[in-house]
Amino acid sequence: MFAIVGMVVVIGAVLGGYLMEKGHLAVLLQPAELLIIGGAAVGTLLIANPTHILKGIADGLKQVLGKSVYGKDRYVATFKMMFELLGKMRRAGVIAIEADIEKPAESPIFNAYPLFLADHHACDFVCDTMRMIVTGGVDAFAMDQMMELDMEVRHHGANQPIAALTTVADALPGLGIVAAVLGVVITMGALGGPPEAIGHKVAAALVGTFLGILMCYGFVGPLGSNMTKALDEEHSYLHVLRVLIACAARNSPPALAVETARRAVPVHVRPSFAEVEAACKGEPAATGVAAEATTAA
Repeated sequence: MFAIVGMVVVIGAVLGGYLMEKGHLAVLLQPAELLIIGGAAVGTLLIANPTHILKGIADGLKQVLGKSVYGKDRYVATFKMMFELLGKMRRAGVIAIEADIEKPAESPIFNAYPLFLADHHACDFVCDTMRMIVTGGVDAFAMDQMMELDMEVRHHGANQPIAALTTVADALPGLGIVAAVLGVVITMGALGGPPEAIGHKVAAALVGTFLGILMCYGFVGPLGSNMTKALDEEHSYLHVLRVLIACAARNSPPALAVETARRAVPVHVRPSFAEVEAACKGEPAATGVAAEATTAA
């Protein structure tokens, strides 16, 4: 949401300053320059990247332009869910949760948290790791190393679309110069004509450089930076799950595992001890589950 607001502010500030200096908006309307720069940027993106990275860019931009799903309510709901799962395992034994982790979509525990089920990577991260606890024979350290490896691979793969978008952003000023050079070529061919026509063609050439720089530093570059922060939010969420599951693998009580994981939540979205306790006890203050269901809907 704020990304859209930011883009509107960029456009408003640039055009507002231009109009304050008595500039004419019609001069900036150069479809040919925009086609050269935008088309070449898309072309370089297609040349340099396979399909899965292009899809990752599209998914990342959708996430950036929407609302973050890793707020305080998401963490509260996750802690309540894991408290229920670990509590069931502690009361009835590890075999009791086998059906839940084998078919999470049919689990009464996981079904109460549709946003978690929709997050396939987080769901697989939890269920696949909990299978190791059910299977037995895997020590807590080895399990922690396995989760760390999974997170590293995920982080590396998710960074590739960001790197691709950043590369395009870095190329945009150069593509703007390409458009400007082509405009100069056209201008040279018009020498000898009316001064007004030559001036118009020079202005069109300069607009190419302007558009390339503006698209780089005003839009594409910041979008790539925002995608990096969104990836960091996901990584932090998985790290919290890792801490919680590692505590469970060491046979920590569910309350201790949840509290340890709560301390790993980034400060700006960290729920208080009272909020998590109320959620785990099912008290009215547990707003996380209702908020998650509303977000998923």
